[in-house]
This record gives sequence, structure tokens and C-alpha cells, in this order.
Amino acid sequence: MDGYYAFMLVATALVLMMTVPALALFYGGMTRSKSVLNMMMMSYAAFAVAAIVFVLWGWSEGWGADGAGNANGKLIANPFDMFGLDGVSHINYIYVLFQLTFAAITVALISGAIADRVKLSSWIVFVPIWLTLCYFPIAHNVWAGGWLASHWVAQDYAGGTVVHINAGIAGGVLALIIGKRVGFMKEPMKPHNLTLTMIGAGLLWFGWYGFNVGSIVFTSDSLASPEAFSAQFQSETGVTFMNTTIATCAAMLGWLLMERILHGKATSLGAASGIVAGLVAITPACGAVNLVGAIIVGTVAGMACAAAVGLKFKFGLDDSLDVVGVHLVGGLVGTLLIGFVSTSTAPGGIDGLFYGGGLTSLGHQTLAALFTVVWTGVLTTVIALLIKYTIGWRVTAESEVEGIDSDQHGEAAYDLHSGFGGGGSGSSTSVLAKSTVTEGVNA
Repeated sequence: MDGYYAFMLVATALVLMMTVPALALFYGGMTRSKSVLNMMMMSYAAFAVAAIVFVLWGWSEGWGADGAGNANGKLIANPFDMFGLDGVSHINYIYVLFQLTFAAITVALISGAIADRVKLSSWIVFVPIWLTLCYFPIAHNVWAGGWLASHWVAQDYAGGTVVHINAGIAGGVLALIIGKRVGFMKEPMKPHNLTLTMIGAGLLWFGWYGFNVGSIVFTSDSLASPEAFSAQFQSETGVTFMNTTIATCAAMLGWLLMERILHGKATSLGAASGIVAGLVAITPACGAVNLVGAIIVGTVAGMACAAAVGLKFKFGLDDSLDVVGVHLVGGLVGTLLIGFVSTSTAPGGIDGLFYGGGLTSLGHQTLAALFTVVWTGVLTTVIALLIKYTIGWRVTAESEVEGIDSDQHGEAAYDLHSGFGGGGSGSSTSVLAKSTVTEGVNA
């Protein structure tokens, strides 16, 4: 089994890379130049906080009394049974760390919905509370034998509900409660560096193979015989690797087609967004569908997400970087399409509606999606309102216009004035801050 653990080390490192630096670059490039450092810092801070919380009580709360999914149908496991990983075998640490990276990127994804206007301190307070009340319970119910899994056999190979619907609905709630950016729909708020975004999208695609393919996980207590394990491992990793690739390609093309139809242009931002939309949608389905199904999932997701991102302007929802349009919509597409195009010839072993399985699978997938939306939607609302009316979410309007990087970090992403040092202290900070104000007004 040494090869399996070596594989999981690589997969875990790839998922870690998805948050820092991949998501930080992807989101950072999409913001305005006066906000890029703050946007990237939200990803880095999310990972740091999530790691500590996960080790202290997240694993125990999410994965039950013994960490092997023996949850006896509970809504939430006891967060203190294995506090600080007490009683967890060292050989299972790699599985714990793998799941830790999922928790980190899920909460980091939410930050894209509230870019440009939130105090870093408020974000750091939000992260552990949201993980505790929203992420760990959903993970427990979907992946670790909790109440939902004990009632409905919903397929979610790597996080359509746990990661993407979860983050998407949370992002929408926060954007609604925190409110719009100064100047939203009145002045342009274009991405300041699409090169960073394209690099970030490429790194996300690369890291996603750890995300999806690495989700063929076994703990030390559940490994099968070497022969059976080897056959399953080879078959399942091949299917998930290929499905992830093909669906992503289909989604990118679907997004560009929809963009062309709606706006007459196929953009690089559209290509990057289409890549992420495809990866989001195939995440729950990569072990449930065949290659034709993967193409269907990717194409529908790319087109649906491309159409959805424009709706925020119609509804006046300032979801800054389209977390709702990509992650909520993409997660719903991937989760629900399993009910139509899953096949028993795939590792999941369940036929959907189009393969003679009737409506059972679609019903289970729908219930899992609704459970996630309602649970996280309600609890995120409570958390967001508590923070809003205590420590507050937003920087001042003046600080937002001048630049959140300067206000929150005393730095600027780009030193445009030769002869001055970095954005540390003293006169250079003042000059760079003034430069950032000018950029923001003209952005």
C-alpha cells in the first residue's frame, strides 16, 4: 500500500496548491489593482485558520467518533471526541490532511463574493464559525455516514454539495447582507490583471486532479486486499481523471459559445471561468458518469454558468467574482445531472434516469442539494448578521474608494514609482496609497 500513500501525499499537495496560490491568483487578477493584495490575503488567511480549526475540532465534528464514517446517522458528530486529533492513528494523518485542504478551499471560495469591501479581521472571525456550523456538518452528512447519507444515497464524489453548493449559497448570502460595493453598476469594475487570472485557472485545473482523482480515499482501517484494492484503484482513478479532463474542456467551449451568443465576443476571462465551471460541475459527478455523460455535464455547466453570471446585474446582487454564478449554479448542475446521466458502469454503480434507473437517483440528488442550500443558507444568514451588528463587516466608504489594500495592509500591489521602497512604512506608503486612489477612481 506504499504506492497509495505516496499517491495521497501528491493529491493532498495538489489540493493545498488550489487555495494557495491558485485561487489567490485567480481571484486576485479579477479584482481591481487597489484590492488585489487583500483578495489574495483572504485566501491565505482562510487556509491558515481552517487548518488550525480542522485539527482541533473539525475532523472530530465532521468524521464521527472514530473518523471512519461510523456516525450512526447523526446530524453532527461530537467535536470533542478527537479534539486535537486525539486517538487518530498517525497513519491516518494523510487522510485528515487531505480533507483539511477541502475545508480550506471551500471557505476561501466564499471570499470572491465579497471582494473589495470587507475587513480582514471580520473575515478571520467568520471563517472558523462558518466551518463549524456549515462546512463540517455538511461534510459529515454527505461523506461520513451522517443523517443525510443514512436516508438518501446521493452521489457526491468530491464535493458538489459539500464544497461548491455550500460555498456558493454562503457567498450569495454574504453579498446580500454586506451590500454592494461603492459604485457598483455605476462605474467599471473590470479585472485588473487577466494574466494572473489565467495562470490561476491553469493551476486550479492542475490541482483539481488531486481534488477529484485523490478522492478515491481509504483509511488504514478500510483498505481492501492488495489485489482487490489495486484493481479498484486503477479503474477508478482512470475514470475520474478522464472525466475531469473532458468535462472541463467541454465547459470551456460551452462558456465561450454562450459568451459569443450573448455578447459577440469569446474572452480570456470567459475561458478561465469556463474551466472553473466545468471543474465545479464534474466534481460530484466524476465517479458517476461515463465520458458521454462528462461531456454533457461540462457543456451544460459552461453554458448555464455563463448565462447565470450576468443575472447579478439584473437582480442587483454584488457577487463580486461570480461565486453564485459559477459555484452555486455549477454545483447544482453537476449534482442534479447525476440523476439523469449517471450509469452503473461507472464507479458509483447507480443508473440515472437516462440509463433506466428511474427517478430515484434524481430524487436523492435533489434532496442532498436542497439540504445543503437550506442548512447553509439559514446558518450563514445568522452568522453574517451577528458579525454585521457586532464588529461590522465593511471598511469605510472612503477606504473602499481609496483602496482596501492601503487601508487594511498599508501596502500596494504594484510599486509604480521608482525611487521609493516597497509599500511598508513612511513616505512611500503615502505616495503609493495616493496612486491607488487615482487608479480606483479611473478603474
